[in-house]
Amino acid sequence: MKNKGFTLLEMIVVVMVMAILFLLTVPNVSKVVNTVDKKACDAQCKLVDEASIQYWLEYQEYPNSLTDLVSAGLLEENQTTCSGGEAIYFEDGHAVHE
Repeated sequence: MKNKGFTLLEMIVVVMVMAILFLLTVPNVSKVVNTVDKKACDAQCKLVDEASIQYWLEYQEYPNSLTDLVSAGLLEENQTTCSGGEAIYFEDGHAVHE
C-alpha cells in the first residue's frame, strides 16, 4: 500500500514560494507603516495648532512653546511629541515636526 503525502522536494518548493512572497510584501508593509506614522504626526501637529488658537483666544497672545500650552491645560504632556518620538515645535507660528 502506498502512503499519500508530500515529498520532501514538494515541501521545499512550497516553503521557497512562501518565503519569496513574504520577502516581496515586507517592503510594502514598512512603507505603509512609515506613511501611517507621518500622517499621525501631521494630525498631531494640527491638534497643537488648534490648541495654539485656543491659547490666543484666552490670553490674546500666541504661545512661545508647547510648555505654555501644557501649563494652560490645552495639551497633555504626551501630546507634545509624535507617536514615533519625533519632537513637535513651533516654526513661523505653526506646529511642525522633525
